[in-house]
Amino acid sequence: MTDEVLAQRLELPRPDVTAAEAGEILQSRYGLSGAISELGSQQDRNYRVDTGEHRYVLKICHMAYETLELEAQNAAIRHIGEKEDAPRVPRIVPSTDGQDIIAVGVRDETFQVRLLEYLEGEGLNERRHLPQASVAALGSLCARLALALQDFSHPGLDRSLQWDLRRAGPVAVQLLSAISDSAARDRIAKTMVAAVRRIQPLAPMLRLQAVHHDVTGDNVVSHRDARGRLIPDGVIDFGDIIRGWLVGDLAVTCASLLHQADGDPLYILPAVKAYHAAYPLTPEELKALWPLIVARAVILVASSEQQISIDPENDYVRGNLELERRIFDTAMSVPFELMETAIVQAATGEALPLDTDGWQSLLPEIDPASIAYVDLSVQSPHFIAGNWTQADMDWRLLARAATETGTAATRYGEYRLSRANLYGARAPKTHALHADICLPAGSAIAAPFAGSIEWRSQHLALVGEAVTLHLDGLDLSLEDGAEVEAGQSIGVVSGEASSLGGLRVQLSRLSSAEPPLFCAAHEVPAWSALCPSPAALLGSGVEAPAPQSAALFDIRQRHLASPQKNYYDLPPQMERGWKEHMYDVEGRAYLDMVNNVTILGHGHPRLAEAIGEQWLKLNTNSRFHYESLAAFSERLASLAPEGLDTVFLVNSGSEANDLALRLAWAHTGARHMLCLLEAYHGWSVASDAVSTSIADNPQALTTRPEWVHAVVSPNTYRGEFRGPDSAGDYLETVVPVLEAIDFREGKLAGFIAESVYGNAGGIALPEGYLAGVYGQVRARGGLCIADEVQVGYGRLGHHFWGFEQQGVVPDIITIAKGMGNGHPLGAVITTKAIAQSLEKEGYFFSSSGGSPVSCVAGMTVLDIMAEESLQDNARLVGDHLKGRLVALLDRYPIAGALHGMGLYLGLEFVRDRTTLEPAIQETAAICDRLLDLGVIMQPTGDHLNVLKIKPPLCLTIESADFFSDMLEKVLSEGW
Repeated sequence: MTDEVLAQRLELPRPDVTAAEAGEILQSRYGLSGAISELGSQQDRNYRVDTGEHRYVLKICHMAYETLELEAQNAAIRHIGEKEDAPRVPRIVPSTDGQDIIAVGVRDETFQVRLLEYLEGEGLNERRHLPQASVAALGSLCARLALALQDFSHPGLDRSLQWDLRRAGPVAVQLLSAISDSAARDRIAKTMVAAVRRIQPLAPMLRLQAVHHDVTGDNVVSHRDARGRLIPDGVIDFGDIIRGWLVGDLAVTCASLLHQADGDPLYILPAVKAYHAAYPLTPEELKALWPLIVARAVILVASSEQQISIDPENDYVRGNLELERRIFDTAMSVPFELMETAIVQAATGEALPLDTDGWQSLLPEIDPASIAYVDLSVQSPHFIAGNWTQADMDWRLLARAATETGTAATRYGEYRLSRANLYGARAPKTHALHADICLPAGSAIAAPFAGSIEWRSQHLALVGEAVTLHLDGLDLSLEDGAEVEAGQSIGVVSGEASSLGGLRVQLSRLSSAEPPLFCAAHEVPAWSALCPSPAALLGSGVEAPAPQSAALFDIRQRHLASPQKNYYDLPPQMERGWKEHMYDVEGRAYLDMVNNVTILGHGHPRLAEAIGEQWLKLNTNSRFHYESLAAFSERLASLAPEGLDTVFLVNSGSEANDLALRLAWAHTGARHMLCLLEAYHGWSVASDAVSTSIADNPQALTTRPEWVHAVVSPNTYRGEFRGPDSAGDYLETVVPVLEAIDFREGKLAGFIAESVYGNAGGIALPEGYLAGVYGQVRARGGLCIADEVQVGYGRLGHHFWGFEQQGVVPDIITIAKGMGNGHPLGAVITTKAIAQSLEKEGYFFSSSGGSPVSCVAGMTVLDIMAEESLQDNARLVGDHLKGRLVALLDRYPIAGALHGMGLYLGLEFVRDRTTLEPAIQETAAICDRLLDLGVIMQPTGDHLNVLKIKPPLCLTIESADFFSDMLEKVLSEGW
């Protein structure tokens, strides 16, 4: 085919065939009829046909495309269909007279027509985000398809196609004329020139075979795995099949992924790794892959610009243009060297060694062993109470260390806490690719290796044979362009005599651009290869130790009991907290939306100081007499309703609920306890017995002891009776249970329930429910226990205690969680008479419950809550957050309901708002995606389909908005 024919094809609009005309073709030539809807296409006209029993695709093509080319497509489909482990492909449907390809006249123009089976499944382009599993699966699919085509040949494959990356340069030149914006045209042209220059030397070594050449999100169909993730398993639309570069096939696939990469080109690496594992690429192919991806990005955007100028009504192309511009911008966002390095590393794991033999000292007057290195990592002892957020904190710590020692430096490869971004959807660039040295001004600087001097705007680049040394902060003693030998003096550190100066040191393999000073954690393998450690210049002390998160997790898994679970399959290693954020060892800040234990927030300096001071004075047990025990007991009693004036101090919620049950038994002389289904009260023997949540214990409903009597959960959203007026119906379900106990002449000890249904996601009990149950229980001599461990203590904002919402007063209150802001502390508050009932069983003792340190911790928490108005904050910020989340219910069908109040909220996800089928897998995947976006969130409820929203009470409006924004990002883009 000549270039002239190709140029003519580039100017073709889609065939002008209406849906009605397509229906006539179907009826007359295929004997089919049904509902017809148009599918998008670049230059064909495609219609989907639904007959009621089957679905098909009618493909209408210009006669400018040779029939031989269409026959090649059909032959390839049949060839693949006969291969084992090949992707699914559509079946070719012949016309009534047995032809695979027919010529049809429509309004004096002839077209070529085919009918194919409509391959069922979901496409990938509807999702703005794809998880790594989907990305890897697409790469694997592309490889499996290429393997299936490896032995396929057909004369129709030797064609001249605008998408053939072997012709990318000439095609781009033809397409660029359609772009009217001269600046955009020049940028696209320069990009193509740069890509072609890198491809040309490798071209003779790139393998040729039959390739689909369009394995993209539009042309694959997928199924969902157990986590609800899209896994592509079928391929459609063989319109671009050619005999071309094998690696070009993967380049097309990877380029298509860039519009879902959120601006991060390294997003494609799982696809590359999966492809290489199935169909290994040669070193030359791996090196050519990124330039080919860039070339594909250029062709995409240029082709769509040109097609829009020809066919302005083509909504398919117009819609794709935005995606293709995003692909182009992402492809151009990093140097070629970065992606070429990252691709080789992902596929082979190969490193790039740097030969430093013969290098001379950079600082000839300073012994490297005398340099003091400043710890600026997440675990640095220099950082307290958020001081790392202060401007220039790293430089101030560096200068202080240099003043004390003479010479001090920061460390290469360190994840800097000061660079953590509190509200970033992407991992921040915290990993240092350089070292800063604070040393006496006037210190001599020498060239460590031979090279040429480049001096621009007070920045020195010493360009060597294999690497460039970048220096800032020196007075140059040579001219720009000068050639120097290893060991030759090149200048001195800037600054006044007897003062300290600063020198920034960085090595780089980049051919031109100045390298970045920092990179994100997932970029470290590639960037550290391009910007290697300056240890050869400054000594091994300049290298920060790398985090050992995986090794530590392995130790945890080997030695910590397996029932003691962890959040997430691959959890980040958290080593610091501040207010409502937690920080991992890579300097990533995560908004903590689930940690109700730290009610004040993480790292509160006043609490730490109070506990430390008390520990230095005394820490013992409550059988001794000391001031804080009396003061804290009195303080807790003052928070409870009148009459509840006696306090037991314990160390956890499980212990508090266990003790509450013992008090009920001791006071009533009875054993039988009433509790709710779907509830959780703890892990001790007694508290676990009244815990019926199958999410916490799958055997909960079949292993309760005889003294436990669970009643229907008053779940007003998905329970047997629904809505806020369902209390009467639920109370009627309690009566038969109580009557059964009465019938057996059993005595009722009491009833335990959370005042707000916390374990189910903060669902409010129907109005009057607790009053009704409390009345029936007390009428039988039983006690009423309010489990406030999760929902009480100011968390609801509008009430300090959850039972206040129901207008009742319990006989026993249990509390824990936030009481100590992470210090093990719990309490039981009751009447003196009930408390004294335990005397008949002996005395009560809890080793750390009520210790001096525990009492001081509890008192300080209450003081801070009052002084910082945290209950008011829970109300104000909680109401704001609730408003943001309620708005999601109108926009996203998966969001079924929002429960709770204050800063105890539950967002319930369902697959169907009528059946309320719980979206279990989706909720787990949503939590994983939120972690990627910097938000800690976990599911709750018997079905694990409710987001458990219970952050520290210091949560700000800004943090609440960030959480809402990230959640909406997940719901709109996918997970």
